[in-house]
Amino acid sequence: MKFKGLVFILILLFFASDPLLSQKKKSPADLPPRYRQWLEEEVVYIITPREKDVFLQLETDREREIFINAFWKQRDPEPLTPENEYKTEHYRRIAYANEHFGKEGPGAGWRSAMGRIYILLGPPDQVERFENDAEIFPVVLWFYQGKTELGLPNYFCVAFFKRSGIGEYELYSPLKDGPQSLLIHYRGDPADYLSAYNKLYNINPTVAQVSMSLIPEEAGHLTSPSLASEVLVRKKIPEAPYNKVEDTYAEKLLAYKEIIEVDYTANYIPCDAYAKVIQDPSGIYFVHYLLEPKKLTFTQVGERYKANLEINGKVTDSAGRNIYQFERTVPIDFNQEQLNGIRDKLFSFQDIFPLLEGNYKLDVLIKNTVAKEFTSMEQNLTIPAPGGLRLSPLILANRVIRDSEYQGRLKPFLFGKTQLVPSPRNDFTRQETLYLFLQVSGLTEELQSSGSLEFAILKEGENLVSRRRAIRDYPDPMNILEEFSLSSLPPAYYKIRVYLLDAAAKEILSEEEDFLISQLPRLSRPWLLSIPQPPPTDPQHANILGLQCFQKNELVRAKALLEKAYSQNPGSKKFALDYAQALFANKEYQRVREVLTPHLAGPDRPDFLLLYAQSSQALGALEEAISFYKEYLAHFGANLNALNAIGECYYQLGNVQEALVAWEKSLELSPKQEKIKEMVESLRRKK
Repeated sequence: MKFKGLVFILILLFFASDPLLSQKKKSPADLPPRYRQWLEEEVVYIITPREKDVFLQLETDREREIFINAFWKQRDPEPLTPENEYKTEHYRRIAYANEHFGKEGPGAGWRSAMGRIYILLGPPDQVERFENDAEIFPVVLWFYQGKTELGLPNYFCVAFFKRSGIGEYELYSPLKDGPQSLLIHYRGDPADYLSAYNKLYNINPTVAQVSMSLIPEEAGHLTSPSLASEVLVRKKIPEAPYNKVEDTYAEKLLAYKEIIEVDYTANYIPCDAYAKVIQDPSGIYFVHYLLEPKKLTFTQVGERYKANLEINGKVTDSAGRNIYQFERTVPIDFNQEQLNGIRDKLFSFQDIFPLLEGNYKLDVLIKNTVAKEFTSMEQNLTIPAPGGLRLSPLILANRVIRDSEYQGRLKPFLFGKTQLVPSPRNDFTRQETLYLFLQVSGLTEELQSSGSLEFAILKEGENLVSRRRAIRDYPDPMNILEEFSLSSLPPAYYKIRVYLLDAAAKEILSEEEDFLISQLPRLSRPWLLSIPQPPPTDPQHANILGLQCFQKNELVRAKALLEKAYSQNPGSKKFALDYAQALFANKEYQRVREVLTPHLAGPDRPDFLLLYAQSSQALGALEEAISFYKEYLAHFGANLNALNAIGECYYQLGNVQEALVAWEKSLELSPKQEKIKEMVESLRRKK
């Protein structure tokens, strides 16, 4: 990789800010006509509130087209076929509504009550019309069945009526309108629903039944209008199209639109994920995290099945500064037998990295570059400051591997010799054992000798299982593993809580975690993919922490950590560059040159030229600096910083002509450099 600019920290546009916070929301009136029509007419009944909110935040027509493509793809029932059957049916319904409804109103058919229901639910299974009765206003009943997948009753009715017998058909509500609104000659108490119902029943039993409830199984048992029918009309039917849509893709599309290529935008895969912060015996805090996407697509290439994961992570602090970022690439190549072994399983990607004390936000983006799909996670992290009494976050696992073959190395959720296998959902069966891992740090001698830990499993606040154990009984309070049988607990949601108690059994600290015991006898567990890292003593971890310090502007601490990494492996290009950059920031220019000099004789010489030139310039070795700047330009091409620095060196040497040459070349590349422009104009006037 070529070294360009001041190296050290690469900032991607992705890591500049959180688009969900920075973009100003528009109103539909601000949209170009084409997209306003799409939002307010074509998909007005099926777009979710979250999707609409995101669409209004998009800034360009290109982004809107990408969104629209993703919108329809999320609803495609058969993604492998060329036609999107859902989209085709939706526009057919709009055309039908415009042709058959709304004739007696001022608007198009899709705007009418019948048009809206037709677009939402499709053609009814049965229609009954009562339009020429002398005793009741015109009524039309649409009956639907078999739409439970949309969150609707198995059999229900949607009723329309002409209020006072005129105008277009309106949607009927038993609670809002009542049976009295259907009777032409009713003169009774408007609040006496039962009297109106009885009168209507004598005229038309079918309409009377619907007048009190749109759900047939309720009919005949009500003395007042059905509340369930009101919920059906006002909430369940309008929200029916939302039930089969995972609309989180919309927010992800907005968040990652700057770095996700067009091919990926319609292929967001929802996932479960979490991260836990655990202290290593070395004293370093590591973030253990995992993502379980709902699927991972393998693409057949010949007789092989391939996926290629690109993992991009970033950590930002509370001020929005980018503290750390990382990239991983994981190719996966299976034969048919290997694919068959994992085909019906979830997939879990697990990783680990060190992090300085502070409050942060973690963002991880995973792209499968073969199938063009992506998933992501976001979570807030707190890394505690050194010292002080602390209970770690609790990690719940459904399985452990003792005497792991990776012991002694750094691996996600590996503690000592024991590998934990957690689920981000904290879900268990009654047949499984719940393994609980935690750390207790900063113990005083008194707590070490007389303190205790109490463990409790609670359901809705009721303590169902509890145990207490003295801290002195644990060989290592930084590596506590407890086991709980779940066989006596019925399926439900629970909470497990750990209390740190003093000698008098008084609570000092506590931590808790929710978990679920499933009704299923067996849960599908994922196949795991993780990348073991070198042990905590490896210089790469000191280097990472040093870079984080540098980003936090803790320059002295950064230099110490980066020096530690460099001293363990001075031949490393990365460690040398990072340490030299820290030295430069601390104005130790001569030491920068001492660190870089050995590398100038090697094959990576071009990558060290710019920093060496800058250090030489800072030391006043201007001619040497010019030589290195020019060599850098000859290798990498034009660079504003290098050209401007050459101009400054020549100017200080009194060589105005060469200074002008450098600065004029810089202005050709970027004319809006006002300070350089002023210098050039000043020198020209003096010539």
